[in-house]
Amino acid sequence: MTNHFPVNRELFDDVMVPNYAPSTVIPVRAQGSRVWDQQDKEYIDFAGGIAVNCLGHCHPALVGALKDQADKIWHLSNVMTNEPALRLAKKLVDSTFADKVYFANSGAESNEAAFKLARRWALDVHGADKSQIIAFKQGFHGRTFFTVTVGGQVAYSDGFGPKPGDIAHAEYNNLDSVKALISDKTCAVVMEPLQGEGGIISPTEDFIKGVRELCNQHNALLVFDEVQTGVGRLGHLYAYMDLGVTPDILTTAKALGGGFPIGAMLTTTEIAKHLKIGTHGSTYGGNPLACAVAEAAFDTVNTPEVLNGVQEKAALYIAGLNAINEKHNVFSEIRGKGLLIGAVLTSDYQGRAKDFLNAAMAEGLMALVAGANIVRFAPSLVIPNEDIAEGLQRFEKAVAKLVAA
Repeated sequence: MTNHFPVNRELFDDVMVPNYAPSTVIPVRAQGSRVWDQQDKEYIDFAGGIAVNCLGHCHPALVGALKDQADKIWHLSNVMTNEPALRLAKKLVDSTFADKVYFANSGAESNEAAFKLARRWALDVHGADKSQIIAFKQGFHGRTFFTVTVGGQVAYSDGFGPKPGDIAHAEYNNLDSVKALISDKTCAVVMEPLQGEGGIISPTEDFIKGVRELCNQHNALLVFDEVQTGVGRLGHLYAYMDLGVTPDILTTAKALGGGFPIGAMLTTTEIAKHLKIGTHGSTYGGNPLACAVAEAAFDTVNTPEVLNGVQEKAALYIAGLNAINEKHNVFSEIRGKGLLIGAVLTSDYQGRAKDFLNAAMAEGLMALVAGANIVRFAPSLVIPNEDIAEGLQRFEKAVAKLVAA
């Protein structure tokens, strides 16, 4: 197939809705944690497609699963089930607190299903008055109108007309703020077990356990959005496993497919029964192609080697970033858990996280931001140690140039 037009960054402005402002770099191939652009310039990937590419690019297990399933069956309606979906659901259930799985295409869709289920459960069990959802300021749960309203960033939810109602926002790591809002009319408390977009903020033990206890006292469901923290990102299969707290509903996406679009909502049999036939649905949810790739990703990540390796690699990042900071004094704090790391800029560099990202790109390193003041790293869980070292060297060059400018 030949194109009679240049495929470049200018074409984006011609043909795409302008809600993104992508880099001028257009990647065309990748392997592991290395990416090459149209000019064949190499980049080391510390971004992971925003915590999605948990096994890097073109991992043989994922490529093999995709090719194998591509020759079998791609899509069926949910009038029928399929083998990859059943296998993946069984593995998710066997590896977590959950009894039942609902498949979707993304984190937002998984959260949409979770919030609808929480409301339906409350209606069926407790009556129409129990509909309040409590979430957290600076939280992020997706971009559908329901999920963006539950998310605690009004910049994303304002400007689209009347919002879904009966949603309140507490402050993360402030248990008193939850106590002030929660009542017997609360159907669910929705939270990330580590705030991602909101600044890479870990929960305190008292806070996370206190929220669970408040939910128990008020017969409210605890919903964990593990879209970013799940599938090994923090060094456990799911973040809740290291917190001493079990949610009633858990959502997972991003890394679940290792780069192939898929999401899932996990819950118990008792809660799941309220999402009965006809109450919710997804055309592509449980798609055999997606589930086959996700099964391979899940099987590969859910091993002691990969999960234990996350902490070892995280230690390399922390040491490397601290060494950079000793020289250049640009970070006030390095925080996060596992391979979801946030480097918080000092007051001298407030609002300039994007400058650090752009400087890193110029040196051949792909990074992320979490707001205007935090440089975020979410690399492959199996990134080779030599790629970490080389990537940190490139990042230090970027920092040095920014500081000198």
